[in-house]
Amino acid sequence: MTHEATVDGLGISVDDGGEEGAPVVLLRARGETLPIFISADQAKSISHALEGRPFERPLTHDLFVEMLTEFGGAIDRVRIDGLAEHTFLAKIDAERYVNGERTDVTFDARPSDAIAIALRVDCPVFVSEDVLDKAGRPPEEFEVE
Repeated sequence: MTHEATVDGLGISVDDGGEEGAPVVLLRARGETLPIFISADQAKSISHALEGRPFERPLTHDLFVEMLTEFGGAIDRVRIDGLAEHTFLAKIDAERYVNGERTDVTFDARPSDAIAIALRVDCPVFVSEDVLDKAGRPPEEFEVE
């Protein structure tokens, strides 16, 4: 079973001593928060997409969407569907049309890339039940502004 998720926000992890750490994107699904640690570059790309603020030059995610569209494709949904050795796994489900024939295509992706792309094309993000069971946290554990 999968659950549709929303991007709840971006933040910075803080350790027990109050030291700031890595950027994190927070997804909300099934009434829980799913924290996914990401790079600073990914956080910047997601931030631009969340704010609807275009970058002065196309970022990699913008380029990917533009190229896929130009070649007759469209993104249908994003799935965060696995967790292996503390690493989240994701897929981007897309479609393409050649001579009027639809072909389904799935791309393996880092969750941060998948989320950044989903925000650009306004497609749904789904999280598997298994991932939420393993990594979902109560929302009150996080401060989101």
